[in-house]
Amino acid sequence: MNIGLAYDLRKDYLEDGYTMEETAEFDKESTIEGIEQAIQKAGHSTQRIGNSKALMKQLLGGQRWDMVFNITEGLYGGGRESLVPAMLDSFKIPYVFSGPVTMGVSLNKAFAKQIIRDSNINTPNFFVVSNAEDVELVKLEYPLFAKPISEGTGKGISSKSKVNSEQELLAVCTQLLEKFNQPVLVEEFLPGREFTVGVLGSGSEAYVPGAMEIVCTNSKNNIYSYENKENYEEVVDYVPLEGAVLKECQELALSVWKALNCFDGGRVDMKIDKHGKMSFIEVNPLAGLNPVSSDFPILCRLNGIEYQEIIDTILKSAIKRNFGD
Repeated sequence: MNIGLAYDLRKDYLEDGYTMEETAEFDKESTIEGIEQAIQKAGHSTQRIGNSKALMKQLLGGQRWDMVFNITEGLYGGGRESLVPAMLDSFKIPYVFSGPVTMGVSLNKAFAKQIIRDSNINTPNFFVVSNAEDVELVKLEYPLFAKPISEGTGKGISSKSKVNSEQELLAVCTQLLEKFNQPVLVEEFLPGREFTVGVLGSGSEAYVPGAMEIVCTNSKNNIYSYENKENYEEVVDYVPLEGAVLKECQELALSVWKALNCFDGGRVDMKIDKHGKMSFIEVNPLAGLNPVSSDFPILCRLNGIEYQEIIDTILKSAIKRNFGD
């Protein structure tokens, strides 16, 4: 099978003048190389496509692939992760990972939480602040946690994200609204342990290959923020899970995966609430796949699953979805 690789290379955007934080979700050359080599080891040929603009140009020029391994994040707008899947759908080209609706809903953390809440899955109470005046409408129990509604990789999250008063909330929301030009998700703070859980497969065949606890050791900022994610080797400990806690994580992750109709592979983030119950934070149906530094491969590796097995399973799931047994 000839598989195209669609991706956003961080280096290209940095050379165009974008900042490190603006490009935080984009991929290193080592990520593309790792995926490419794993696909080839699985018995397929590969062709590098590049980002959405490169894909668009090649599609209009008549280029086609049997399937596309899509990890493009996009740069602007609430539908940026939906763009490539939607384009491929319009040309009837199969691809790896979730479709445009799931990508768009999952990127908007409030939309995802509404579906999760209506599916009777535990998640903290929340409110969407679209402008500074909305802060006075927030009727949640402090402390609260504020973050951009449609960002990933910890963008917009810092030690200031946890707020204890309306005055602090106004200051944080004002800053985030201006910097990210999008609404702010405000939710009741989850005080317990934090976990990220891997999922492989689709539908009834989806399973959890492993999970890990995230322990921030940075005394000045013990939140899993953009800064701590960028410097994870120095300030974050990852601990593999087992026993009852792992079972709770598995149950919640698979319920979320099915409720949001996610495909092939990704991650679900969760924390324990003030009542000691596991609670959904967000889902990442387009999880990072750097063989060394991304959370998904790290948690799999901690649980005895090598990178090749991750890519093999993702490919098998996508092939079965699109072509049958």
